[in-house]
Amino acid sequence: MAHSAPAPSRALPRLKSVVIAGSAYVIALIFLFPYVIMLLTAVRPQETLREATYLPSAFEWSSLVEFWSGGLAGNLVVTLQVAAGSTLLVLLVALPAAYYTSRHNFRFRTGFLFLVLITQMFQPTAMLVGIYREFFQFGLVDTVWALILVNGGFNLAFAVWILNAYFSSIPRELEEAAFIDGNGRFGTLFRITLPLAMPGVVTALIFTFIAAWNEFAVALMLSTTPENQPLTVALNSYIGQYQVDWQGLFAGSVIATIPVIILFALIERKVVNGLTAGSIK
Repeated sequence: MAHSAPAPSRALPRLKSVVIAGSAYVIALIFLFPYVIMLLTAVRPQETLREATYLPSAFEWSSLVEFWSGGLAGNLVVTLQVAAGSTLLVLLVALPAAYYTSRHNFRFRTGFLFLVLITQMFQPTAMLVGIYREFFQFGLVDTVWALILVNGGFNLAFAVWILNAYFSSIPRELEEAAFIDGNGRFGTLFRITLPLAMPGVVTALIFTFIAAWNEFAVALMLSTTPENQPLTVALNSYIGQYQVDWQGLFAGSVIATIPVIILFALIERKVVNGLTAGSIK
């Protein structure tokens, strides 16, 4: 009767792997701790805010409910419109620009990319007066379109550089093979190149969306009526001259954070692939 060989004992994890994993968990906890405190403060009763304890003795969920009944749900919709519109605008402009610069060695190509990089150095806060005057002359102050155009413009440079790097990492031979099979330029772009470049597209998408979602300075100047303000500006209504509604402020912050966390969790793998494009040959 044949005897089966004993199963090999499971190797103990190496010390290096344990240290790396432990360090990663510690760093994650450090970054998550402020969000946990924010949530606990949002559900802590008003009379217990000054208690020197992390966990409240009782939970009060009214602040989360009052967020929707207090009118800030409309401001959340404005924020979604601005972030989604800015992201769509950036992708519509950055995709053809990045694809052309990655596939054609035209004159002044390096200078064009360098000029795009320089625009990333400009900060909206240093140009607020000029931005306001420009949109005032066009009658776009206190509109969602103004915020979409500004956020799209200031996030365009990053998207062009990310997508240019990813398009450059895709072999041209794949497109040439598609041309031989009868595909035109646009057919090859949409059937071959864009699916392969999707991690880079997703990276540009998530970073543009988050930047537009969190933008405050330009929105504070260009949106003058409460119902047209994004959530980052509307949360200031909880801060009064003599007191601060900490429950409402932190409840609004928690709700404003949830959509971005969900979006990033869904596409995190593609974001990592997009950021590392071109680093491994």
